[in-house]
Amino acid sequence: MAEILKRNKALSVNPLKASQPIGASLAFLGINKAMPMMHGSQGCTAFGKVYFVRHFREPVPLQTTAMDQVSTVMNADENVIEGLRAVCEKSKPALVGLPTTGLSETQGTDIKRLVKDFYAAHPEFAHIPVVPVNTPDFSGCLESGYALAVKAMLEVLVPSSNSVGKRKKQINVLAGSFLTPGDIEHIKELIEAFGLRPLVLPDIADSLDGHLTEQESSPVTTGGTPVSDILSMGESVATLVLGNSLYEAADFLKQQTGVPDYRFDCLMGLDAVDAFVAALAEISAKPVPEKIERQRAQLQDAIVDCHFMLGFARIAIAADPDLLYGFAHLANSMGCEVVAAVAPARALILQDVSAVQVAIGDLEDMEIAAKHNGAQLIISNSHAAESARRLGIPLLRAGFPQFDLIGGYQRLWVGYRGTRQTLFDLANMLVEHSRNEPEPYISIYAQRTGEGRATSAPGGH
Repeated sequence: MAEILKRNKALSVNPLKASQPIGASLAFLGINKAMPMMHGSQGCTAFGKVYFVRHFREPVPLQTTAMDQVSTVMNADENVIEGLRAVCEKSKPALVGLPTTGLSETQGTDIKRLVKDFYAAHPEFAHIPVVPVNTPDFSGCLESGYALAVKAMLEVLVPSSNSVGKRKKQINVLAGSFLTPGDIEHIKELIEAFGLRPLVLPDIADSLDGHLTEQESSPVTTGGTPVSDILSMGESVATLVLGNSLYEAADFLKQQTGVPDYRFDCLMGLDAVDAFVAALAEISAKPVPEKIERQRAQLQDAIVDCHFMLGFARIAIAADPDLLYGFAHLANSMGCEVVAAVAPARALILQDVSAVQVAIGDLEDMEIAAKHNGAQLIISNSHAAESARRLGIPLLRAGFPQFDLIGGYQRLWVGYRGTRQTLFDLANMLVEHSRNEPEPYISIYAQRTGEGRATSAPGGH
């Protein structure tokens, strides 16, 4: 069990975390024809939008209630009601996500009451679900905000039912924030290989995978999980929960519908993927397809090929808790030593991270620990590039945001295929930047002529 070190300073010198409102907005962006609307100032929303656009390199629909000085001091209730009216009237979304920010939370906004007031004032929009969620950015991180939004969507949209298995091929997938669009796309392919139909919540693989559409622009998300599908989650045969951060949302869904679930802390590494594939085989009552068996054999071969380079390698990781756990689990399974582990906020999964200590802090804390413990490689987001440069070691970019790497948002990390490529990348980085290679020996008696031939020393025979 890892020792959790408390934050030991009053500020972030080199920030690691992305805020809870950004995480909640990301979850809402995985719903088809959705519109996230942050309850806060214009700056809060603009900051998040810049991060999304730089990471996904796509236009991102994001609205704000535009709190100003007067509404901040006096009352911002009208901003919410009028903002919801304008969005529902002009954009006609299938769902509106309403996360709070640090400003509105400090003011003490009762966001759930304001949604009721909106429906009372504008009953003509009763058919558009509005999902309020409290996500102050002075606590938590992207992962916790994302998880809160997923749970809030389930609370608003999923009715209590007793219809388990009515849709015999449908399987729910609660997808954690550590999964990229490429990860989710691959997970859907694995599920479909067993003859099952995945219902992913939220499905950013369908909305943020980087695809061109016939529309030049859209005021709402294009692609993602349809709201009608979410309403039918109680009729599925099973639920796959991907990520420890979504366990509370999974508890609610199971209590509400009775659908049995299978829970996975990560999908990186041979044992973790084996457990996932075994669950699919059990649910579908079908043997593992030959294609997946071959992918497993390919990963086994990659483990053999890479273990000489990765054994005893010293790794530093800075990421949100679920992602940190996944990489630490993979590194430990390959014989690596995690010498620096930093997360931006507390989470239950951190005590199970394969490291002696896990610090709650920022990238400065990671850099200090990495330098002190002789790390050979860093795994973190693009903000860690300067730390890697100062330490003179390579950086494997993972997590959010990645603004200096084209296609990083689409990278496949999970499954047999994703794990295999990750091992190759780690091994190649360590080989390329290795400092342990012996210097070539050059005899003191050897001399080079201008033509590059060795000659004997003066007086030699």
